[in-house]
Amino acid sequence: MQALLGATLIDGTGRIPVSDVTVVLNDAGRIEEVGPRPAVTVPPGATTYDLSGLTLMPGLIDCHDHLSSHGTTLAERFALAEPISTAHVRTATVLEQVLRTGYTTVRDGGWLDVGFKQAIEQKLINGPRLVLATSPISPIGGLADRVSPSGHSCMQPHGYIDPNLPDGVATGVDDVRRKVREMVRAGADVVKFATTGGASSRVGHGPKDVEFDRDEINMLVQEANFLGRRAMCHALGGPGLRMAIEAGVHSIEHGTYLDEDPDLLPMMADKGIFFVPTFTVYVYHGTQGTPHGRVRAQALKEHHTNSLRRALSLGVKVVAGTDAGAWDHPHNAMELECLVDAGMTPMQAIEAATGVAAECLDMQQDIGTIEKGKLADLIAIDGDPLQNIRLLQDPTKLRLVMKGAVPAVNNLSATRAPVSAD
Repeated sequence: MQALLGATLIDGTGRIPVSDVTVVLNDAGRIEEVGPRPAVTVPPGATTYDLSGLTLMPGLIDCHDHLSSHGTTLAERFALAEPISTAHVRTATVLEQVLRTGYTTVRDGGWLDVGFKQAIEQKLINGPRLVLATSPISPIGGLADRVSPSGHSCMQPHGYIDPNLPDGVATGVDDVRRKVREMVRAGADVVKFATTGGASSRVGHGPKDVEFDRDEINMLVQEANFLGRRAMCHALGGPGLRMAIEAGVHSIEHGTYLDEDPDLLPMMADKGIFFVPTFTVYVYHGTQGTPHGRVRAQALKEHHTNSLRRALSLGVKVVAGTDAGAWDHPHNAMELECLVDAGMTPMQAIEAATGVAAECLDMQQDIGTIEKGKLADLIAIDGDPLQNIRLLQDPTKLRLVMKGAVPAVNNLSATRAPVSAD
């Protein structure tokens, strides 16, 4: 047993913080008790940590990252820049780094194979809990169609033969159904697909340009749900965004031009569709991207902010996701600063990366909030992130990171609770 004593608790539910809290963790890695210190008894012999002056929060959740992406050049995107073995070791290093920055769960939006999830579960490597999409699905010319500006195709799907990462290109309703089944066979926890281009798409295929047609989208969502999977949809604007929402996807990734169609956000609210705006990636596109990508990032910026603010006013559930893996690991908490800059309160941004994010992943029974019975995914911060959300980006302020009550970072001194002489 372990006990964390004296922290100010932000529990991930949006409730006001509670000072001088005790949290007891059991040997199964779950929260045994939580409450004001006088109301909670520390078990005899428990290992105790004094968190006085610190803020205790749930482990953070990134609902959209690309943990196996390590660069944006063509060679890096085609997996030609280094041996595959080196790339895998690099990914394992990133997984541990992300965990050590307080992110205990990540939904990977594409190109991370199921072996990494298994390696973490088998304790071969350290990393966050993973929710995987394996390969994204798109039509020819879309997100999953890896073709160079000169027209050369990637030599193999994703640059190399990997049976855990099927090729994601699908044409027609029957092929879409087949691709969904292939992804599930490969270990996908969620089905990722695209209905529009994006900031980094090729010249001539931008954020409002359509990929799949209505029948293909409907089949994709239907088949994913039939197989017990949610559908997460890359969609920025235009008809592709509308068709995805009408089809009832589980989450809209990016959604930068949601403000342009007055029907869309009310429809999302009615259908319970989550909004994952991924502001962080557009910071990178706008400053370090291709020339046309920079133009697109600047053009969508005001729409993106307006979309978030209107989503909040209508009760759409907004969750934190970066989509920034290829640009920079592991700065996931930058998204919370972006959300605050765009109009969220610090508490709303924290909820977007904890309690609400857990709902988006269908994991709210186990993670996202600090409550009795939940997994002990916890972080302790030196300072108050409600006063300065950027504290969550400072590794020197992170004093404790636990995943299932097992420390990944521990800069605290432990003592042991007295044992009765009886």
